[in-house]
Amino acid sequence: MANVSDVCDLLNRHFPPDTAETWDSVGLICGDPAATVSRILFALDPTIDVIHEAIETGADLVVTHHPLFLTGVHGVSRDTLGGRVVHEAISHGIALFNAHTNADHAHPGVCDALAQALGLVECAPIEPGATPLTGAGRIGRLPKTLTLAQFAEQVAQSLPSTAGGIRVAGDPNKLIDMVAVCGGSGDFLLPLAATLADVYVTSDLKYHRVLDHPREECALIDVSHFATEWPWVSAVAALVHSELESNVSTLVSAVRTDPWTGHYSSRD
Repeated sequence: MANVSDVCDLLNRHFPPDTAETWDSVGLICGDPAATVSRILFALDPTIDVIHEAIETGADLVVTHHPLFLTGVHGVSRDTLGGRVVHEAISHGIALFNAHTNADHAHPGVCDALAQALGLVECAPIEPGATPLTGAGRIGRLPKTLTLAQFAEQVAQSLPSTAGGIRVAGDPNKLIDMVAVCGGSGDFLLPLAATLADVYVTSDLKYHRVLDHPREECALIDVSHFATEWPWVSAVAALVHSELESNVSTLVSAVRTDPWTGHYSSRD
């Protein structure tokens, strides 16, 4: 049987904690490292609904991408959102672990999962890291040339549907061969991605950056934060399953943690 520490060690090998950004929070959030693990639930966010799902499915460990606490806290009272998660997890013997920017930079990691979901091949980091194939974002090519409109439709069909859908900036007839992607908030990579790709797919792009961006050179596709990072959840579950198959069962969360719940079109 595996224990919490075994799973943490496996995840830390694939997503080294020292590659996380200095402001980030990664690793074991709560739980006994010596506790036995028979089932792991993988999710994007450590929400209370995910913890309830873990309780209902009999999971001993929840692995998420986003941390529960990104900044320091002075208490975990049950009447706070984060505190309630901690209390519910501990009281039901559930450990909680996350890999955040260390999973963003890893290979394979969050951006590789996104690139694969969109059908890209021959991928490399947009901004290389300390070792080959690691780093921020991914740049790859499409197996065949598409128009921006065709590729945008492919993006919409390849990622989870969300209330916000996807937004496109650029000529719909522009031909697309090279594609840059970044799971999550990729505004910081926009200037570099624009020099490498025909289109950049990411989330949380800022209005004035898009307004001033040369869209005729590099089109933009803005997708929900949740949707761009969701492919990693299945990917990391498969990774852990392949290495611990005889010791633990793995389950991908059915909880959609995207906070946006509705979309209403404006009048023309």
